Amino acid sequence: MVLRRHQMTSWSSRQFQRAPVRLAGAGLLAATGAIHLDLYLTGYRSIPTIGWLFLLQVIAAFGLAAAVLTAGSRLTAIAAAGFALATLGRYLLSVWIGLFGFKEIRSTAGTVAGVVEVAAFAAMAVLVVGPAPPGQQLRRACGTSPAPARLQARIPGGGWVVAGVSLAALVVFGVSVAAAGGRTPAPAESRAALGTATIGGMTVLTDAQGFTLYWFAPDTPTRSTCYGTCAGYWPPVTGTPSAGRGVTGSLGTVKRSDGTTQATYNGHPLYTYVGDTAPGQAFGNNLNLNGGVWHEATVPS
Repeated sequence: MVLRRHQMTSWSSRQFQRAPVRLAGAGLLAATGAIHLDLYLTGYRSIPTIGWLFLLQVIAAFGLAAAVLTAGSRLTAIAAAGFALATLGRYLLSVWIGLFGFKEIRSTAGTVAGVVEVAAFAAMAVLVVGPAPPGQQLRRACGTSPAPARLQARIPGGGWVVAGVSLAALVVFGVSVAAAGGRTPAPAESRAALGTATIGGMTVLTDAQGFTLYWFAPDTPTRSTCYGTCAGYWPPVTGTPSAGRGVTGSLGTVKRSDGTTQATYNGHPLYTYVGDTAPGQAFGNNLNLNGGVWHEATVPS
């Protein structure tokens, strides 16, 4: 009787110790789900393939958060930890080489989401390597669970493994974010020297460095509407444009609100996209971001 009472006290203590970790992990999973839901609603839903993957990610994040709160089993923690790490990996892959034709760029939302995902992985992994939930241990003590003892016990050295993996993920993430969107823009007078390139069978307008130029649907022939955060993603082509070989059509300029001159093509103010990190890329084409749809500037053949 005394032994049974001691076991009950030990189980209650372990349950109390696990509860904050479960709450933290569920909250972090819900947070990453909320960030991706906001991104989905504000433009990512219009990106082919990426859009519905974002929606699935949101559903999975909230579903796993609820499962962690209600079940809290080791299997649930394994699934949640794997999900957090896979989500971070998807972001890094999109930053490094692009994913399904879309290349991610550095943003505040992406940075916050990455940190949250590392924290969520750490919290869930702590539950994985720690002793099994007290309820499972109680059932085994009463002879009602066939699970072997090794699946119930704490994993030796697991805490160090979790710390090492979390630190490595954070370092890789930090290095990737620091390098993302780091292309040095050309001088204003150089950007306005326009040329052409063939991308996907289409002749598109480029700047002097060979980067694809875009126009923004909400703009008008006399006004650019892309400022602030938008201009960080889509740097305007400034200066008086000059036509290079193969460039046909009407060139002009508009005045931006800061007084700078922005080049236009056939009445469309021109921009580059920081997601394009090399000539020949057009990751910004047909994206619905920052309040409207972006199109590559095509040149009639």
